[in-house]
Amino acid sequence: MKSDDLKRVELRLQTADGLLRRNISTTREIKMNLSISALYVGDLHHEVTENMLMEKFSSVGHVHSIRICRNWNLCVSLCYAYVNFYQRADAERALATLNCKLLMGNPMRVMWSQRDSTMRKSGVGNLFIKNLDLEKIDSMALFDLFSVFGKILSCRVVRYKTGTKGYGYVQFESPEAANLAKEKLNGKLLNGHKVSIQHFKSRKERETERNHHTQVFINKQKTLLRPEHQDNPVHHNVQRMKNVQVKTVP
Repeated sequence: MKSDDLKRVELRLQTADGLLRRNISTTREIKMNLSISALYVGDLHHEVTENMLMEKFSSVGHVHSIRICRNWNLCVSLCYAYVNFYQRADAERALATLNCKLLMGNPMRVMWSQRDSTMRKSGVGNLFIKNLDLEKIDSMALFDLFSVFGKILSCRVVRYKTGTKGYGYVQFESPEAANLAKEKLNGKLLNGHKVSIQHFKSRKERETERNHHTQVFINKQKTLLRPEHQDNPVHHNVQRMKNVQVKTVP
């Protein structure tokens, strides 16, 4: 092979290598962008499809992909999805404009996707709000009210099919924002309703606390039943309580 031919082959190899490197770099860049441009969309109607979501979200930006999570054994939707944008700015715009918008009668709950569930399950910055106005306080109203205290990761008023249940959850990015919101709004009147705000507790924490209170109550009753307390009127009340039969009404 002539030297000129060798040079041409080497040049082609270098060009191919350069294209391959650029493609790999572009693929990595796209994956990195998608990881910071992914949205979680919850509280969906069970009949919502990917095409419906695409129509909604593509109106605000260039969508890379949409996936509705399903129970494949039962062939039913789990009523939440992930929407991936190419650019974070588009995802931010979707979050600002589509959160709590209706789709098939259900307000969509749009938030940043947190594939690492550690923070979400930790309860850090998460508040439980109850005694909300059943008619006027929905997820959007709750978001507007609490967003003045800091960046909100998730906001939700729990609903029946026909309306709200009167309680909801707000998770802030920082515990300081959650503490400030609780300090300023707990016990305040909201549309004539005195709202109660507490830091969210996991089911395990609630069960531990409930078991502790139950054990304290039992220990107190054991103390009252000791012989030295038999002249105490409370003792006689406890004795009478022991003879009470409780019947469960179906």
